[in-house]
Amino acid sequence: MMNSVMFTGIVEGTGKIEKISKNTKTRSAIRMTVNLGKHGKGLKIGQSVALNGVCLTAAKLSKSSCIFEMIEETTKKTDLGNLKVGGIVNIERSLRAGDRLEGHFVLGHVDGVATIKKISKKPKEVQVWLEVPKSLSKFVVKKGSIALDGISLTVANVKSSLASVSLIPHTIDTTNFHTKKVGDKVNVETDILGKYILK
Repeated sequence: MMNSVMFTGIVEGTGKIEKISKNTKTRSAIRMTVNLGKHGKGLKIGQSVALNGVCLTAAKLSKSSCIFEMIEETTKKTDLGNLKVGGIVNIERSLRAGDRLEGHFVLGHVDGVATIKKISKKPKEVQVWLEVPKSLSKFVVKKGSIALDGISLTVANVKSSLASVSLIPHTIDTTNFHTKKVGDKVNVETDILGKYILK
């Protein structure tokens, strides 16, 4: 059975990090306060939100801001540990019963972190080449699905440990990819269906 919390990789918008602090009162290592703006409307404590593709739980709410708690493993295995105050994160609320699945099945369990190696801007799209960890390369196939910082994308090409994706202007404008540059890290979640097939 799949995880009870699911996402589609269709990012709803972005939020801004307002505060990052170490938490000594609970087992969580880091507390991160994010201004979700309109995307926090109706959110309740205990509900799941994907930030840059990482499934986190709303721990405390104050108007449009939400506090998320992360254990040390999350900050080490994803790019969330590199984020700073003022940084922009992608937001996707979890699927509800009856919602349309317009991207692909995303669990919010990041497999690893890729590095942006090249960005090519074209008239109607932006092509991004990434270096994917070798342990994940077998799950990254041409025309297959991949989630980068929580964004559902199709792999355009694969060359050894390098993979490319193409983003349309709407995706660039709606997500944090308009802030990305060569050398930046992005969270990677490979296609869950591909994992089951290979297993």
